[in-house]
Amino acid sequence: MSSAATSFHSCLCFSVQKSSSSCSDQLLSTTKPKSILQKNPLYQPTHKNISLQFKEKILCLEIMGVDSGKALSQNPCLHTASLHAIHSIITFLQSKGLYQKDFARIFGMCPTILTSDIKSELNPVFNFLSKDLRIPEQNFRKVINKCPRLLICSVKDQLKPTLFYLQRLGFTDVHHLSYQDPILLVSSVQNTLIPKLHYLVSLGFSTTEAVQMTLRCPGLFTFSIQNNFKPKFDYFSQQMEGQLDELKDFPQYFAFSLDKRIKPRHIQLVQTGVSIPLSLMLKTTDEEFNDLIRQQTG
Repeated sequence: MSSAATSFHSCLCFSVQKSSSSCSDQLLSTTKPKSILQKNPLYQPTHKNISLQFKEKILCLEIMGVDSGKALSQNPCLHTASLHAIHSIITFLQSKGLYQKDFARIFGMCPTILTSDIKSELNPVFNFLSKDLRIPEQNFRKVINKCPRLLICSVKDQLKPTLFYLQRLGFTDVHHLSYQDPILLVSSVQNTLIPKLHYLVSLGFSTTEAVQMTLRCPGLFTFSIQNNFKPKFDYFSQQMEGQLDELKDFPQYFAFSLDKRIKPRHIQLVQTGVSIPLSLMLKTTDEEFNDLIRQQTG
């Protein structure tokens, strides 16, 4: 990175210090005709009519590792957002424990964060993490990096209702939910969680059995019905001639690749005439799986 980029990187995007003479204040000035950004190798104007501040904004995103074109496309509000507003967001997130190196992934996944309102949108999320999920401040970074979408969710309309629904199902360990499965909190109850349960029930499981399966394997709530559940269940019931009790005891079956794990191992068992429990068929390493076959065919 050039010295100009380094200066911009440290002074505009990631400085948490406030000084009237700081380089961020200089760069944010609308009256200054020149900028150190113009000397940066990344600063390649694509159109002569693009304003200096807009070019600076693009460079700010690129230096953070964010695809500026994608970010501007996904979040049109970035077109009119000021550098000062973006800098305020970054400073706020740093105050909550996030690192410079985290921003590329976080903003890349959720560029909407860059134009969020700190008081009405971002701060309530961190209050939710602290009060409702009982996450200590020093662990905010771990949870946000696990699921950046938390920062673009409404606490009132999304996070609290989903947490309440999950707790009713039996997800009472908020520590595990926070650190291992925070993606569930950003899932729609009506459009994602309930339809997945209904699909499991449609396969022949009782509602209680379906809920217990999700408690044992929360990932079931994240799998696509069309692209995951249906093809894997069809293969299980038609080719493997499996029983529902096997899936009830080992719902993790749906987490394994159909083409790379399930089919090859099932075919190998059929060819060798060996029968082993579903969990051993899929959880074991290749070496362990072959050993099981040799033990029964030797």
